[in-house]
Amino acid sequence: MKILVTGATGLVGKAIVAECHNNAIKVHYLTTSKNKIVSNENYKGFYWNPEALEIDLKCFDGVEAIINLAGSSISKRWTNSYKKEILNSRINALKTLHKGLNAIETNKIRSFVSASAIGIYPNSFNKLYHEDDEFPLDGFLSEVVNAWEKEVDTFVAFNVNIVKIRIGLVLSSNGGALPEMARPIKLFVGSAFGTGEQWQSWIHVKDLARLFLFVIKNELAGIYNGVASNPVTNKKLVAQIGTVLNRPIFFPKVPEFVLKTILGEMSALLLSSQRVSNKKIIEEGFTFKFENVSAALASIYKK
Repeated sequence: MKILVTGATGLVGKAIVAECHNNAIKVHYLTTSKNKIVSNENYKGFYWNPEALEIDLKCFDGVEAIINLAGSSISKRWTNSYKKEILNSRINALKTLHKGLNAIETNKIRSFVSASAIGIYPNSFNKLYHEDDEFPLDGFLSEVVNAWEKEVDTFVAFNVNIVKIRIGLVLSSNGGALPEMARPIKLFVGSAFGTGEQWQSWIHVKDLARLFLFVIKNELAGIYNGVASNPVTNKKLVAQIGTVLNRPIFFPKVPEFVLKTILGEMSALLLSSQRVSNKKIIEEGFTFKFENVSAALASIYKK
């Protein structure tokens, strides 16, 4: 089997590539840097430029599924110009893939799986969100994810299984939010954010990579939440990181107004609360290796 992956050099992309190779699946990947193109038997790169809607059509050769992870990081200050980049990077990547698929024969491609995010769900301390819930858009991230998912829906034209995986907080020592949360804790100055009661629906990066391949192998379609079974509050997550790192948490919580002053609108990443269900993917037969946050953190920081 051969899969085309966009965003293959990012945190989630690297984990998916590793999982593909563990399962004898060859990977084609797209890059905007020609000097990052390598050509191995099971890992081959191709150039694309989503801003100009340019793509090397050879990237689709022999491909049976496409995994789309492309998009600029949301962990950078949300100036007006960068907010446009966050949205446009996701939309343009999809438009470029769509244009490429329009130019080739797509009969062999069975699945198109795109990253999405639980940021589409409104901030709530009480509700447990499921994929089929109806809800109003609530802020910048919600609007971005909504537009992102609508663009993914255009791939129905190619008669493939379309999957959108709404990803939660990805736990990994190799990038993402966890190392940033762990850094002050290691220095004995860790603390929770805001009230600390906001829900954080998380997933171990290895489980997330397995989930992407699971939906392809089982030819699933639709929206699935990419989160583990037991969301935790920010306060509990910080405490668990401290326990695993053998560091006490005794500093007071960082007040909401301080975070908003420092980070502006981007403070929503730390203060928003989304408690999200994974019941739908479990009912399809997927099993999580890491369902408890303490076990997930221990696996990441084990000596």
